[in-house]
Amino acid sequence: MPEHEFRFWPDVGDRAEIDYALVWRPEPGLLASLPNLKLIVGLGAGVDALLEDSTLPRTVPLARLVDPYMTDAMSEYVVFQVLRLHRQDIDYLNQQRARIWEEREQQNAAERRVGILGFGTLGQDCGRKLKAIGFEVLGWSRSPHEVPGFATYSGPAGLGEILARSDILVCLLPLTPQTEGILNAGAFARLPPGAAIVNAGRGRHLVEAELVPALDSGQLSGAVLDVFREEPLPADHPFWAHPRIVVTPHVAAETHPPTAAAIIREEIRRFETGLPLQNQVDRARGY
Repeated sequence: MPEHEFRFWPDVGDRAEIDYALVWRPEPGLLASLPNLKLIVGLGAGVDALLEDSTLPRTVPLARLVDPYMTDAMSEYVVFQVLRLHRQDIDYLNQQRARIWEEREQQNAAERRVGILGFGTLGQDCGRKLKAIGFEVLGWSRSPHEVPGFATYSGPAGLGEILARSDILVCLLPLTPQTEGILNAGAFARLPPGAAIVNAGRGRHLVEAELVPALDSGQLSGAVLDVFREEPLPADHPFWAHPRIVVTPHVAAETHPPTAAAIIREEIRRFETGLPLQNQVDRARGY
């Protein structure tokens, strides 16, 4: 975009000259300090950190990044981790460390149901790829909508239904007041005994203190966690050493500059020509 001058924080010069802010977790108050700001573009799919800034300018449009590359990356991660849980990789790794040679009874993918919390763009792409492998895939969203080829659920009643039917539960939800803490002891108890979870949404979806008891009791057989309430995960956190938890360092779907740049450029040009933004955030919903 040669017609624009780019300035990089903290060397932004006169703040009154800034028209657009491309940001990821800016310090609270920074965006409010730009008096002529016209558009905010988040550099990731989630905008919860931005919305938590009480000083965020309320009249400035906010767009999030929806990138097919990131969608593919998330699907790769989810498919890999679901297969890891389905094929009992946690058990085999523990057996390897103990030098135990033991075959375990294995179900086929068609005998396992995968529930996905957050059945929008990311969730549906994951669902299609898991279904192609043979899994039965169920989707849950905040509001009702039908997706051809999938059983879908919504609302509190629908949440109970999908939990009861999910052998592996994947969380891809945006973080909102309604979804914070959704992965809790009550939810774990409603899953089939021996179910497993994958959290690639936000760390605050999980009530961390309630996960280990569910694993130790056998109600959950495993957990793959990519996001945490505190990142980096502290070295003394119990998740590191638990034999039934897999920790990855928030790598499921990182922003990919070569593809993200073109999408952000298009969003800015749409704004400048008066066209509707493609991925404008509904602040009331939180995404």
